[in-house]
Amino acid sequence: MPVRVAIVDDDQALLESLGSIIDAAEGFECVGRFASAEEALPRVRQEGADVLLLDIQLPGISGDQAIGRLREACPAMRVLMLTVFSDRDRLFRCLCHGAHGYLLKGTPPAKLLDAIAAARDGGSPFSPEIARHIVAFFQKTDPSARLATQEQRLLSLLAEGYSYQAAADRMHVSVNTVRNYIRSIYEKLHVHSKSAAVSKALREGLI
Repeated sequence: MPVRVAIVDDDQALLESLGSIIDAAEGFECVGRFASAEEALPRVRQEGADVLLLDIQLPGISGDQAIGRLREACPAMRVLMLTVFSDRDRLFRCLCHGAHGYLLKGTPPAKLLDAIAAARDGGSPFSPEIARHIVAFFQKTDPSARLATQEQRLLSLLAEGYSYQAAADRMHVSVNTVRNYIRSIYEKLHVHSKSAAVSKALREGLI
């Protein structure tokens, strides 16, 4: 089955461009193009999108305000935020409201499609610029909580949307080793998920 994608963006040219990129890619289908959250809300459920690309800067209901209502309308749908800049406060709000990833609008088409596929498969993709901020945060933590080099590398891969198995392959270790790293990361940072780790960094103003 193709990855079914819906898009919400008030920039008509970008909306059409993203839709065309998705429709032209093998294994992907654009099932909805909406210029506002108000237009999308009554229709996302019937369109059956697997992944929603949601602009933050929207007229009327902004993207970060609309996430909760959109996910309530279609609980199985994964939401990836789109923006032209990495605003710390808005990123924090988006993650708190249930966003699964955060992409800059300049993301190349191939990377965008990879991120959409990763989100559909349960990943939490972030643009590399955001991933670097995440790693930088962990390097600033106190010595008792500082991550080892391999833990930092794993977190960076996961932030870019890699699954545990794919990250293990890139790091040339077993998936069991990856799980051990994850347990160590969560213990050091006192969190229980990738999103919680990012949210903690944003809440404390460290990224």
